[in-house]
Amino acid sequence: MKRLLVGMALAFGLLPARADTLTTPSFVIDIKVNCEEGNVSCDDVSYTGTSKKTGKSIKLRGKTMHTLCADGVTPCRFLGYEFRNGKTSYKVFEGGELSVTQGKKVILEEKGEWQ
Repeated sequence: MKRLLVGMALAFGLLPARADTLTTPSFVIDIKVNCEEGNVSCDDVSYTGTSKKTGKSIKLRGKTMHTLCADGVTPCRFLGYEFRNGKTSYKVFEGGELSVTQGKKVILEEKGEWQ
């Protein structure tokens, strides 16, 4: 029954076609895009990252990342999401990669699966 309801919701555009939870070896990351359906880019994305080891969570606000079209302005292909916490940058890529950096220093890189 649950599969039927989810399928119907996807068909009518009530749920995103893409899963919004990324599970890596160390974290469970929930992504919520808070923009209207159909927007190419979004500057209002929520990130909740929960450590599997400690159970502690961090909540951040961020935006979508895209390549730029030939005009150098228009967003084209979706790459993922970017969130900032002071000097720390959290990037979650469409392919399931999580990258955490401080300046040029890589703090964490993990590959996960979208659920």
